Amino acid sequence: MSQEPACRGRRVVRARVVVSGRVQGVGFRFFAEEWAQRLGLGGHARNLPDGRVEVAAEGPEEAVREFLDAVRRGPRSAVVTAVDLRWEEPVGERSFRIRY
Repeated sequence: MSQEPACRGRRVVRARVVVSGRVQGVGFRFFAEEWAQRLGLGGHARNLPDGRVEVAAEGPEEAVREFLDAVRRGPRSAVVTAVDLRWEEPVGERSFRIRY
């Protein structure tokens, strides 16, 4: 991976995940938004037409990794069966939003 710009002395990274399982209709996007806001991450969450959820998160590497751990678990009512992770170049997203 190429070097990302520093964020307050920490490496900034961006991860995009596609989450499979029972992940729509269970508050998954709102769960992701809550975690992202708690950790100060930018990005988005959106439902995909095939029943999966796409989530992107950007910020300090340690915070993104903590966020990914939460996404792998999901909210209590979700059943996560697979998480497809891609690391991308940061794009400068500073806030997290739910896309419709």
